[in-house]
Amino acid sequence: MQTSGYGIWAACAAIFVVAGVVKGVTGMGLPTVAIALMAGLLPTPLAAALLVVPTLVTNLRQATGAGVMPLLRRLWPMLLLTACGTLLTAPLLAGSGQGISSGWLGLVLLVYALQGLRRHPWQVPAAAERWLSPLVGVLTGVAGGATGVFIVPSVPYLQALGLERDALVQALALSFTVSAVAMGTVLAGHGAMGTGTAAASALLVLPAMAGMYVGNRIRERISAVAFKRGFLLCLVLLGAELVWRAWG
Repeated sequence: MQTSGYGIWAACAAIFVVAGVVKGVTGMGLPTVAIALMAGLLPTPLAAALLVVPTLVTNLRQATGAGVMPLLRRLWPMLLLTACGTLLTAPLLAGSGQGISSGWLGLVLLVYALQGLRRHPWQVPAAAERWLSPLVGVLTGVAGGATGVFIVPSVPYLQALGLERDALVQALALSFTVSAVAMGTVLAGHGAMGTGTAAASALLVLPAMAGMYVGNRIRERISAVAFKRGFLLCLVLLGAELVWRAWG
């Protein structure tokens, strides 16, 4: 991992604590927050590589459990095409020095946050899942492979399926786990996930888990709905700032 000193290490650790708090409260958001906050600090390929191990560790436990097989039977087209889309576009991110413009990351954050703030959430009819699930998978993989953020359109889609709370958390964790494995495979194949970077990614599990612990405690004391709305509003501001910085 190439850094300019202890300041960047400290900043990355603080970022993963914040991202862990968000995941602890809302059940998601660690990669989104971490890569968005690292956008001005590190090259996008390096930021994406640092996310691989913390994303896997914080999602694997949620992804497994009693209800995993029915979810896999239902969601396998989306998950498979997410991996394929990632394998298609992530080499563009891994093979360059900086990745694509941070403005595209900002747009992804804006789209996700604005749809999440809608008063009436989307609903997906059961009959539409057969063709919509693969399409969502491809789009998620393509967008995620290019930006390092795998939330659009998979998260809105999964939220629109009407899953029970525990099943939704498990479905989101499955999606993020598949994305992390696919991204890690591409980054390793392009030399962007070397031993040093993998070790740094593993070390960042510690601040992420510490943040999740704090987030879990916060969730017991405040409204998760209010926190999520505040989180989405922050993503709107952050996304707008990234777009302005890149193209303004």
